[in-house]
Amino acid sequence: MEKYTSKEMMAIAAARCIKDSDIVFCGTGISMLAAMAAKHINAKNSVIIFETGAIGASLADLPMAVGDPRVMYNADIFGTLADSFAFMQNRFTGKKITGILGAAQIDKYGNLNSTVIGDYFNPTVRFSGSGGGSDVASFANRVIIFMKHEKRRFVEKLDYLTSPGWLDGYDSRKKAGLARGGAYVVITDMGVLGFDKKSKRMYLKGYYSDIKQKLIVDNIGFEIDASKAAQIKPPSKEDLFVLRNKCDPQRLIL
Repeated sequence: MEKYTSKEMMAIAAARCIKDSDIVFCGTGISMLAAMAAKHINAKNSVIIFETGAIGASLADLPMAVGDPRVMYNADIFGTLADSFAFMQNRFTGKKITGILGAAQIDKYGNLNSTVIGDYFNPTVRFSGSGGGSDVASFANRVIIFMKHEKRRFVEKLDYLTSPGWLDGYDSRKKAGLARGGAYVVITDMGVLGFDKKSKRMYLKGYYSDIKQKLIVDNIGFEIDASKAAQIKPPSKEDLFVLRNKCDPQRLIL
């Protein structure tokens, strides 16, 4: 089996979650790489959109960020931020919206913090904040989340709630007025975590072939069910070729 990095595994794991009929609301970094990989491998008809206004982006070259002019290359629509978010909230496209987000902290219900660590008014660290994160988490049909697998990031209680996941679990999201969406999977450098259909609590869905389950569980700051976990299929030779030669030949992310 060809060797691969954790970033390559994460990108392929996320690409596998994107369906051929999806609209993918994409952020900067590994999110772009995953969306590009899906377009090449398993979701050729998916539509990629960016908050900077590109709708139906071709992504012939991997952009550095959502503001990179390359996100506009051969796009169906050159719009504005308002156009992108309006498009995401349009229920009449006939397609599901898949958002891809990252954060500094996540809790057991998939709620995210990308604002501060510590007290809001006197934080240890202050981040860039929501951007479009809260909008995506609120209105997308499902959300794929990228996280570094560290205990300090998987916390019992967020220092600040930036983007809603399943809130307090069960039907609390719906009661809060968020009629659709919610956290779908969390993809880390160790494995993939899912959310129980009823309780909406996070559980270990899968682990990478070179990672022990105990290491995953020990690096989460709350109790988690690992009884359903299965080994995740590694990237194929073809998957890695696409990532390395078609998506990121310049190694901007890889």
